Amino acid sequence: MSVTSKTTPAFGTGVPSSTQAPISTSESKTAAALSGSSTAEINIRPPIKYAVPDSQSWQAPPLEWLQGTWSVTHSTLPMWRKAKNVRITYKIIPPSSPDGLACLDDEVCSEPTARTLLPQPKSIKGIDTPDGAGGWNWRGKGWLKIATSQWEVLGWGEKGDEKWAVTYFAASMFTPAGLDIYSSKKEGISADLVKDIISALQGSESRDMAALVTASMKEVKIEY
Repeated sequence: MSVTSKTTPAFGTGVPSSTQAPISTSESKTAAALSGSSTAEINIRPPIKYAVPDSQSWQAPPLEWLQGTWSVTHSTLPMWRKAKNVRITYKIIPPSSPDGLACLDDEVCSEPTARTLLPQPKSIKGIDTPDGAGGWNWRGKGWLKIATSQWEVLGWGEKGDEKWAVTYFAASMFTPAGLDIYSSKKEGISADLVKDIISALQGSESRDMAALVTASMKEVKIEY
């Protein structure tokens, strides 16, 4: 996670959200709807701020599905260019009251691949509070408690025994807006699956997002 200011995310569809047509059911059906299927159906939505989400056609992943450890296999974010074995672990935090919302305990672990001017933390811990369908507000723990970030799930699904997700991170004072691709497999995502995901991103109704993926999506090193 990155320290962020209240910066508006940097890309959309090129159409103001107030005039943008809702996403159709056929376009937005998630891969997880194909329960038990070994074929991945890749559907990627634009960031919430630039779309009119159709709650009946796009569903956020259940917390139980999102919970666990994920490998970041591909990213547009510069922060992962000099890192390897980037792993994100989500753990459900039950609501503190009957009408409260469940949150996520969030820990990012990585290893540097090159020396940097400042020492890089091996682990960044925070709490994610829900903010809309598939959206989250992150706040750091400990000395990072003053740091906040906004992120959301744009796509998710399964292919065989492999789960995948695409996440979007809003721009911050230190990093641009960007995308990560997650795999549930420690060794990384399968070649055919990531090819389909990147193809879906490049074909997104968000022209800026498609251009960002084409220009900046890179593989994140995995080496154990």
